[in-house]
Amino acid sequence: MRGCLVMLVFVVVMFGRLLVVFSKKTDSVNIGAIMTVKTINGRVSSIAMKAAVDDVNSDPNLLPGKTLNLSIHDANFSGFLSIVGALEYMEADIVAVIGPHSSVMAHVLSNLANELHVPFLSFTALDPSLSPLQYPYFIQTAPNDLYQMTAIAEMISYFGYHEVTAIYTDDDQFRNSIYTLGDELSQKQCKLSYKAPLPPDASLTPQDIHGALVNVRSMESRVVVLNTYSKTGLMVFATAKRLGMMKKGYIWIATTWLSTVLDSTSISSSNASVLQGVITLRPHIPDSDKKRDFERRWKILSNGSIGLNPYGLYAYDTVWMVARALDKFFNEGGNISFSSDARLTGLKGTQGLNLGALSIFDGGKQLRANLLQTNMSGLTGPVGFNPDQSVIRPSFDIINIVGNQGLALGYWSNYSGLSVQPPETLYAKPSNRSSNKLLRRVVWPGNTTEKPRGWEFSNNGRPLRIGVPLRVSFKEIVTQVNGSNEIHGFSIDVFLAAIKLIPYPVPYEFVKFGDGHKNPSYTEFVNKVAYNVLDAAVGDIAIITNRTKVVDFTQPYIESGLVVVVPVKKLDSSAWAFLRPFTPLMWTVTAVFFIIIGVVVWILEHRLNDEFRGPPKQQLVTILWFTLSTMFFSHRENTVSTLGRLVLFIWLFVVLIINSSYTASLTSILTVQQLSSPIRGIDSLISTNERIGFQVGSFAENYMIEELNIPKSRLMALGSPEEYAEKLGAGTVAAIVDERPYIDLFLSNNCQFQVVGQEFTKSGWGFAFPKDSPLAVDMSTAILTLSENGELQKIHDYWLKRKTCSTQNSDSDQLQLESFWGLFLIFGVACALALLIHFCMMIREFSKHYSEQHDDQSSKSGSRSVRKFLSFADEKEEVSKSKLKRKREISMSYVNGRDVDSRNRSNRIQAEFDEE
Repeated sequence: MRGCLVMLVFVVVMFGRLLVVFSKKTDSVNIGAIMTVKTINGRVSSIAMKAAVDDVNSDPNLLPGKTLNLSIHDANFSGFLSIVGALEYMEADIVAVIGPHSSVMAHVLSNLANELHVPFLSFTALDPSLSPLQYPYFIQTAPNDLYQMTAIAEMISYFGYHEVTAIYTDDDQFRNSIYTLGDELSQKQCKLSYKAPLPPDASLTPQDIHGALVNVRSMESRVVVLNTYSKTGLMVFATAKRLGMMKKGYIWIATTWLSTVLDSTSISSSNASVLQGVITLRPHIPDSDKKRDFERRWKILSNGSIGLNPYGLYAYDTVWMVARALDKFFNEGGNISFSSDARLTGLKGTQGLNLGALSIFDGGKQLRANLLQTNMSGLTGPVGFNPDQSVIRPSFDIINIVGNQGLALGYWSNYSGLSVQPPETLYAKPSNRSSNKLLRRVVWPGNTTEKPRGWEFSNNGRPLRIGVPLRVSFKEIVTQVNGSNEIHGFSIDVFLAAIKLIPYPVPYEFVKFGDGHKNPSYTEFVNKVAYNVLDAAVGDIAIITNRTKVVDFTQPYIESGLVVVVPVKKLDSSAWAFLRPFTPLMWTVTAVFFIIIGVVVWILEHRLNDEFRGPPKQQLVTILWFTLSTMFFSHRENTVSTLGRLVLFIWLFVVLIINSSYTASLTSILTVQQLSSPIRGIDSLISTNERIGFQVGSFAENYMIEELNIPKSRLMALGSPEEYAEKLGAGTVAAIVDERPYIDLFLSNNCQFQVVGQEFTKSGWGFAFPKDSPLAVDMSTAILTLSENGELQKIHDYWLKRKTCSTQNSDSDQLQLESFWGLFLIFGVACALALLIHFCMMIREFSKHYSEQHDDQSSKSGSRSVRKFLSFADEKEEVSKSKLKRKREISMSYVNGRDVDSRNRSNRIQAEFDEE
């Protein structure tokens, strides 16, 4: 803090002395420039600014009657001392300063500008933390590094990379830009995984560069952003080449310092081989006649000593920007004057420094306003400022170093994002960053056009530690082979099949997790990955919300979800099973309504329909027959009345519903297992107070407690399928809640239990990797490939497919005689009673026919009587009744004492009857 205060005092003193010296000239307008002249940008900018001053002074319409004087001070790569030297060098009234060259000095000089109201304009000190709110008199006349870092982040996202390493010089010129890059990457779902700072140039050694690059090489990320000075940057690339870091697999992105080197100096053959495949950015300058004319002048201005780069154009436009603002200032009646600062009056410096000579530029506020209102067309295109004091239309060219030249891959602008079209052609169109996002094909380090993966396993000499759960139940999932260290199971086979599809070698070793006596906690298992104790976790790991917050999962390789299992029973076969669909009350009401419909239809049809008329006995039979026949829609009696038909239509619909319901219920009773508990799903399970079982180590416990609000006292941890069956069978737990794959395995050997309801969670099993691990993405792609080619299903069938209960007990599901013999009994009894009544009635009728036979007939053999009975039974009832009637007539004639002829006739009739 003390050093900074001393530095500020020196700056103020020197600037005050300079103002005093400059006050001697009245016919000229003096501006200053602070540049490190020996740098590439310093050399180019100095030439461009001098050319701009000459052009301004030769323009009769600009600053008439006045001469613009520019004094350039060489900062000479120093901080505080270079600032003091610059102030001593100035000998005119300073109204504006172009510079400083770097953000290191800008942070100090901006405070001086605020106090003395002298605008500072810089096109190279582009630190995004130089806020216009804090430093209103510091104006950046080129796109600051916020836009450059945004362009880099968008490029990295476009290429599909997620982790980035940054190498940068650790000073104000570059440090804050890297922090900005980290923020921009996070918005693109990427991250700055490692930062390798380098000491400032003054103290940098080759050993510092070598050590930083060795650390970078040990990281997984192969995407490297280099943000530094041009001299340091070339040293970094040369060292990276020796360390094998410019080969295939690496992605290097350099900031604008490299394009500056490319534009202003010729790349030697040695540097060209080092820089092959590097991507860099260049401030985009639209093509124009002004630009082309200046490029033709440049060879004369520079004497061919250095090439023109965009910062030379920005330097030229900055001088014109100041000249136009001053011209407006004078046209509005402004005068160059300075006021003393009362806080410095009377102060004495040391060694001849006069602090009291410092004064404030009275027109500084107006000049700053004029500068921010600039609206002109310069060499760099339209020149102006946004309300936040940033330049309008920031954009960059994206360059790929191939050979000793840079090939254009495309452009980036704050308006349209990435595009192969120049930004100026897109400003007139609606902004559409998604459709424009496109770049030309890149030649990467190693002279390949195949896009690098962007990461490799850490070069630390050890394989990946892949954790596997040491399960004691459901060993089809993961199990350790007895007497060996081999791990087998469904999850393991899926992992091994997927890892074979990864297009690069993946060294790994399995690390067992658990004590082997009970299933491990899978939450702790996943946390081992989150805390980098394990590099990955493979097994039956459910993908749930809490876990996805700390690790990345692959694509699920099997669907899963929590289900409820309860005991079931199959009802014993019963002779009266056909009565079960209806309750006794239902049977009674149904029978009553069958009688009611018969009576109602008879009443409605009796007077109109002959089929419902006749003797009372016949009508009663008709009613009963009609009623019962409607059950099967087989009634033959026609209804003629409108009301009768209406009632019958409604009744037939009711009978249809009753028949359908009866059939469906009877089918269910005879074929479907019945639950032995009232639980029908998770909702009914929650509403009870029964105990619930869950698998040891499963997330089901926390889910039921936290999400379903089930008291922990109701939960019971169970360790094996055998314990599941034991506790469910004994009624210790009313239900088991577990994931579907486990339950399928459990039910394959325990058919006395059944899943009720639907899965009340939807998830799957996946492999866990640390956050943002690129291997998780490649493993997901491999799992999808296994799914598409059918290999995943084959692994599933090998380990998890078992015979289901329905196939094992197919014979037991067949309907047996025991379920229907009651119906057959009723039918048999009905048939027997009907035959008995029929034979009784027939014998009675036969007795009537033959009760008055002659003695000689009655003495005949029994065999003849049997034949007569069989003959009688074979006769139609009408014939029998006709003979009986004739017999009665003969009997009546005999009783009434008719004459002998009548008796003879009767005998003759009797004889005919006997013959028949």
